[in-house]
Amino acid sequence: MDFRFKTIFKTLGFLLIITGIAMLPSLFCAYYNDDNVTMHAFMLSSLLSIGLGLLMYKCIPTSSRTLRIRDGYMTVLICWIACALFGAIPYYFSGQTHTLCNAIFEAVAGYTTTGASVISDHVLSDALLLWKATTHWLGGMGIVVFIISILPSFGISGLRIAAAETPGPSVTRTSAKTADTAKMLYFSYIFLTVCEFFMLWRGSSMGAFEALINSLGSISTAGLLLHPSGVAYYNSLYVELVISIFTILSSVNFMMYIYIIQRNWAGIRHNVELRVYLCIIAASTLMVSAGLYFSGTFRSIGESLRYGFFQVTAFASTSGFTITNYNNWPGICHMVLFILLFMGSCAASTGGGIKIIRIVVVFKLIARGFYRRVHPRSVRAVKIGGNTMQGPIVSSITTFVVLYLAIYVLTAVVLSLQNLDMTSTLSAAAALLSTTGSAFGVIGDAGNFAMFSEPLKLFMSLVMIIGRLELTTVLLIFLPEFWNPNKAAIR
Repeated sequence: MDFRFKTIFKTLGFLLIITGIAMLPSLFCAYYNDDNVTMHAFMLSSLLSIGLGLLMYKCIPTSSRTLRIRDGYMTVLICWIACALFGAIPYYFSGQTHTLCNAIFEAVAGYTTTGASVISDHVLSDALLLWKATTHWLGGMGIVVFIISILPSFGISGLRIAAAETPGPSVTRTSAKTADTAKMLYFSYIFLTVCEFFMLWRGSSMGAFEALINSLGSISTAGLLLHPSGVAYYNSLYVELVISIFTILSSVNFMMYIYIIQRNWAGIRHNVELRVYLCIIAASTLMVSAGLYFSGTFRSIGESLRYGFFQVTAFASTSGFTITNYNNWPGICHMVLFILLFMGSCAASTGGGIKIIRIVVVFKLIARGFYRRVHPRSVRAVKIGGNTMQGPIVSSITTFVVLYLAIYVLTAVVLSLQNLDMTSTLSAAAALLSTTGSAFGVIGDAGNFAMFSEPLKLFMSLVMIIGRLELTTVLLIFLPEFWNPNKAAIR
């Protein structure tokens, strides 16, 4: 197979160390709340993760062999699987998830920023809530992208890993070193998190803990629910606006923040994806709000706009926050929100879905097809922001969209084995693949998947990982060429 296993497992060891350290705040939270069972669960989990990570990192020698694309994909896949397994240990040992399948589902939902859960009989303890919020935050920008900013210090190149992990049609290099780009991304990520935390903590009735959980859930576009009634629990327009604005900021292409750091204002003004995304949110808000007002769901236009805007931003950003039981909304509202589930947010953001830039390219291809019907001999390139897109990129985007729809259909067929109604099954498949979590029908606005069987919970965990890693990273391992080192196409 000829993989660079020394570098791969040395990277994995470093990731396990980070995972173990990330459990410490939850350990202290359990200690503060006198939750001895959960405290012991986190203590054991942290020691196991840090101990195994140190053993792998210290005992495996650094390899001088350069990582290839195949090694990058393998590294990302192994790291995400390891995160799911080690992240599940606190849930399982605390006894709040009852079964290992439930624990794995919760861990995968955490790292993939999917606002889904299989816990229906009670709310997670504060320590486990903090752990899930932490995994949301780590998985939001990409746990592997975080490692990329550190790997060069140990003589390991991170470019191949970035190409395999970073969401979006391509990896845009804005500086000479990939590590520099990763550091700027995380600087923006941390800055947004801190800003929202202080705005919620100091500007509302939230305590520090609630502000932290909501901030981590917003910036990662995960939509972690602290209360059964969602954000409606606070009954505050200020809180709703802050959460909505920061989920939008986190669902735009993070390269925009690098442009801000570099003072490249023209790059922001001319970004087609950003303009289209904001226009989609505005148009969807007007449609949903109109549906709410004219159906009599809310009596005033102000209320309709308030609830419509919040729920539209939650679905468009794939955060899955909820402000009310939207299952009772008119059909037009359901249709708009369902379409937003598929479209998702921008490339290179913390959101999921097909991504807006791909939607733009597909519509441009359709327009070109109509144009060539009228002018058969014309040669018309697909352009984004005045720049001609290369044929291989356009082809890869088309392939992705078709593959995304195919996986969605397959997921819906498999989930239909649970024998739920069609609305619940179809929306559940879309919610998992887009990493939104919230759905319609019996799944509900809380994203409760507890009614599914154990094997289906494992299958749904795989679907969430596939959706978070942009399909190909996981699906490539099923190709014989991936395991054949003589195939130059993916070397």
